[in-house]
Amino acid sequence: MPGGHVGALARHTAALHRAATGEGNGAPVTTPRLPALHDAERELSRPEYHEHDPSFLQRALDWLWDRLTDLLSTATGVAPGGWVGLTALALLLVLLLIALRVRLGKLRPAPTTGTTPLFTNRPANAAGHRAAAEAHAAAGHWSAAVQERMRALVRSLEERALLDPRPGRTADEAAAEAGTVLTGYTDQPRAAARSFDEVTYAGRAADQTAYTLLRDLDHTLLHTIPAQPTALASPGPADRGGPA
Repeated sequence: MPGGHVGALARHTAALHRAATGEGNGAPVTTPRLPALHDAERELSRPEYHEHDPSFLQRALDWLWDRLTDLLSTATGVAPGGWVGLTALALLLVLLLIALRVRLGKLRPAPTTGTTPLFTNRPANAAGHRAAAEAHAAAGHWSAAVQERMRALVRSLEERALLDPRPGRTADEAAAEAGTVLTGYTDQPRAAARSFDEVTYAGRAADQTAYTLLRDLDHTLLHTIPAQPTALASPGPADRGGPA
């Protein structure tokens, strides 16, 4: 009897297999693909499957890192020497930027000329400004030394009555006026005023060379005699309307 039960069970299993595979009638059982796909998507969209997914920021950083890696790989293939050559080029670029920063000083937009009066403190004579300039130069404060030396130059011209003492005069105005009374000294005062403006208004650091040029110009102008105006010729008899 147990053998009969086993045989019946085997026949039942075989019948189920034929029904599932379509054996015997030539019509295999097919499962619709679209509903199965939807079922899989619904299953995978459940929250428990996404608890450990990376955040949006992490995915963005991963994307940027991948692009950077691709770019570096491309640059390595182009640069001579591979990674070594690329590193050398990067170091060279950094050194060039540092040199440019030191050469230009503070990188900020500022006017190259100023409208602030040259003398902003209480009035001082030329000797006082020269002494202040030399003190700043001895301490290595070249920017302040340039400013005081320019003030000494202009004050000296005022004390010699070559320029009228006018409150509110700027360095550029003083340079332009000095060029009209001192023959042959038009460009030098303008260059001195430009150095003063770069230090005062553009925030650029002066150096010893700039101060030395301004100091030498001050000494030169101090011993320069202005050209005397040409006297008008006395009118002759013909000019007075007399007989020729």
